Amino acid sequence: MTTHPNDATPAEADVVVVGAGFAGLYLVHRLRSAGLDVVGIEAGSDVGGTWYWNRYPGARCDIPSMLYSYSFDEDLVKEWDWPEKYSAQPDILAYLNHVADRFDLRRSFRFDTRVRRADFDDHTGRWIVATEGGGVLSARHLVTAVGALSKSKPPEVPGLERFAGRWMHTGAWPQEDVDLAGKHVGVIGTGSSGIQVIPILAEGAAKVTVFQRTANFTLPAKNGPIDPALVERMREDYPAEHVAARRSLFGIPAERPTKSALEVSEEERTATFTERWNRGELIGVLSSYYDLLLDRAANETAGEFVRDRIREIVEDPALAEALVPQGYAFGTKRPCLDTNYYATYNRPNVRLVNLRETPLVGITEAGVQTEAEEHPLDVLVFATGFDAITGPLTAMGIHGRDGVPLTEAWKHGPVTYLGLSVPQFPNLFTVTGPGSPSVLSNMVVSIEQHVEWISDLILSMRERGVATIEATEVAAKDWTAHVQEVAEATLYPETDSWFTGANVPGKPKVFMPYVGGVGRYRRICDDVAAADYRGFVTR
Repeated sequence: MTTHPNDATPAEADVVVVGAGFAGLYLVHRLRSAGLDVVGIEAGSDVGGTWYWNRYPGARCDIPSMLYSYSFDEDLVKEWDWPEKYSAQPDILAYLNHVADRFDLRRSFRFDTRVRRADFDDHTGRWIVATEGGGVLSARHLVTAVGALSKSKPPEVPGLERFAGRWMHTGAWPQEDVDLAGKHVGVIGTGSSGIQVIPILAEGAAKVTVFQRTANFTLPAKNGPIDPALVERMREDYPAEHVAARRSLFGIPAERPTKSALEVSEEERTATFTERWNRGELIGVLSSYYDLLLDRAANETAGEFVRDRIREIVEDPALAEALVPQGYAFGTKRPCLDTNYYATYNRPNVRLVNLRETPLVGITEAGVQTEAEEHPLDVLVFATGFDAITGPLTAMGIHGRDGVPLTEAWKHGPVTYLGLSVPQFPNLFTVTGPGSPSVLSNMVVSIEQHVEWISDLILSMRERGVATIEATEVAAKDWTAHVQEVAEATLYPETDSWFTGANVPGKPKVFMPYVGGVGRYRRICDDVAAADYRGFVTR
């Protein structure tokens, strides 16, 4: 075993893991526990992944805390106390720090290190990973645990370099506290990050101007202290609750609806939607009836219900209509959970600028210019989202057999087998990659499934003396076609969203996640493994 001249981490390893969030930490723990030499690479200065970078005020998870946590260790489940129903960023980061400490995971990571390029060496059957700091690693396997939402999407606004004030992106928020007292803050973007950050900014800033291009659906989180009875029940029922999550549609245990929204009376529908709305659940309203994501007319019943709630909350009727989402089906952009988002627009220090009516022209030295006026600002916040799912992977300069770049292999859209493997890229595994449930699920449930499946495959290769394995072209094409076929049976592909890459100019428009459900996907992966990894070829 050789060492890099600048540190004690092995330059040669069995596995290189990129990322130190939920996926990277579990990968390092599981692979290292099996006796493999593992090196983790992390661009941040410490563990946390998504929750290290997204420190903006109001950042929190929209999956119940007890389910948005690891299930692989019973003691870990029972020893960590979550303070809230939906955990805030500092609490999730504290949890991941606890996991890193508990399993002594930091010693396997190189922090403040970013992958510059990764090349598969056809002669040695190893991955050569070069980092921006000049380091080089050689490994039999390369596993990406970079997350689906880790490559911030830069603002497509001309003139930012002229802005005299301070600006920041929600996906790379400063680690220090940002004092906004007495400041006029502008926010561009009203997706999930914008919906979470705007109410908090409005409480501290003198004035907040929100620049909205597309109104988004968001539901009340009804957040608060976690229910002790729920915690006790889930700990007593471990692992039953987590098994139920793994077999569910979205990675969250829920009753499967049996009725169509169109077969019940309007009164019954309204009562059902109201009860679900008051629960404060991400999939509450969406899971009221089985056809809400399958039939446009059924979907419209739920969409109009939510629009009516917005009209009730927002006091100014004209402003309410500007905030009412139109033109796409409810749920086909990832729904959000909020705390007082719509009510924030009743505050006298908050103004909405509808960019559909007065398009944005650019950024000036003083602020933001629309076709109607210039908006002077002290601080500008970009909540413009991410180059999702494929962006973090294509940014790493990955090259497969014969030097094929991943960007070239995916120039018409991602082609994967199970969202885990790519033809011509042996021994490369992508946790929650395109073609897997990933962002349409409780990410921790999907991450654990992928980590365990990938780990089992790597250990199987080692036991059998297999040097390389990769998905066949046929298996990947068939799986990718299946992913599209299942998606086409729903309303999802009809909407331009980051699910399809439509938010990134020039990106191929392809629906990327697998909508068949977490439980169904797990069964397919298990069947592939049981059939001696059907669809893969060893060399």
